[in-house]
Amino acid sequence: MKNLTALVTGASRGIGKGIVLTLAKQGYNIIAIARNPNGLRLLKEEIEKNYPVQCLAFSLDIGDLKDQEVWFSNHFPALPEIDLLVNNAGIAPDKRSDILECSIESYDKVLNTNLKGVFFFTQKIAQRMVASIQKDIKKDYKPRIIFITSISAITASPNRAEYCISKAGLSMTSQLYAVRLAEYNIPVFEIRPGIIMTDMTEPVRSKYDALIQQGLLLQKRWGTPEDVANCVKSIAEGNFDYATGSVFEISGGFSILRL
Repeated sequence: MKNLTALVTGASRGIGKGIVLTLAKQGYNIIAIARNPNGLRLLKEEIEKNYPVQCLAFSLDIGDLKDQEVWFSNHFPALPEIDLLVNNAGIAPDKRSDILECSIESYDKVLNTNLKGVFFFTQKIAQRMVASIQKDIKKDYKPRIIFITSISAITASPNRAEYCISKAGLSMTSQLYAVRLAEYNIPVFEIRPGIIMTDMTEPVRSKYDALIQQGLLLQKRWGTPEDVANCVKSIAEGNFDYATGSVFEISGGFSILRL
């Protein structure tokens, strides 16, 4: 893993933090991106204290394209080649609302962060990956891209329609990039987490505790950020390079239809 670099968005907490720590343990240098400067500072300190890798941390709102433009202009040219891009940044609605009451403001906020921002952020990273391959800067350069979506990409929750729509769109975004980047041998993957114990799901913990015990999942427990991170780790190791476009559902068997 010497000199390999992973860029992870939404890195300061939850699933993103679990992914970052797992990759750092594997020897990846980290480029951590999140909106929370304090969370990033603590993450950087934790990584550099415990692992012999470097961590560059940037506060950036993925959903703000102007903020993205400034970041790409000011910081991106000086960064090392990115071997692994993990698109994890995402938000839930500020308030769960019936689809008949979903506001334009909430819809735009969620879609801008979870879909539009990720689409264009990936576009810039992919352009550089392709250019590096074409220039043959590193003969052993084998970049990979991962999109973290959700079982909400295929599961209708009409009290958070904007979130479901954003994740369904992101799932297609993963497929589109897999098709486009195949000629450059850049594999693209989707990881579809299920019910994961994070601060985002804490407000509905009692609801899902009950549903899990009632048999919602084949494996009767919450998922953890480490469950998702272990899938990222396996992809990063190149174990699925001949499976571009694949979807990995980390959900305890949620989507298996049963009678």
